[in-house]
Amino acid sequence: MKEINYRKIEEMPITIEVMNMISALHEYKGRQELYIETQPEILERLMEVARIQSTEASNKIEGIYTSDSRLKEIVQKKSEPRNRNEKEIAGYREVLGMIHDSYSYIQLKPNDILTLHKYLYSYSESSNCLLYTSPSPRDRSLSR
Repeated sequence: MKEINYRKIEEMPITIEVMNMISALHEYKGRQELYIETQPEILERLMEVARIQSTEASNKIEGIYTSDSRLKEIVQKKSEPRNRNEKEIAGYREVLGMIHDSYSYIQLKPNDILTLHKYLYSYSESSNCLLYTSPSPRDRSLSR
């Protein structure tokens, strides 16, 4: 496995190109905040489109398909899922919404991952569940 030595990053010189990129990022962040304040409806529409496209692409990778109209109805919570594929899409929608709404609070700890997994399969009838067991006291502290 390759290791990354982050201390070497501190020793690297900051070039003009890097400073220009940092400056551009700062400028773009200001523009984004301006759009949030002045045109929230456009940003909300873009987020809706991104959620639909993300749901479609991620589920296609897993071999889960439905019609475009059904996908849109399920993602927008305008229709209940009718079959197994649509139930998995609805579960993905729930988890994606949780991540969008609570990303700053979600940590990569076993309990958070298990919670996301639980919601991912919340619409499925199958008992697709995970059980987290910890072999050592040190590992148990990670799940708190």
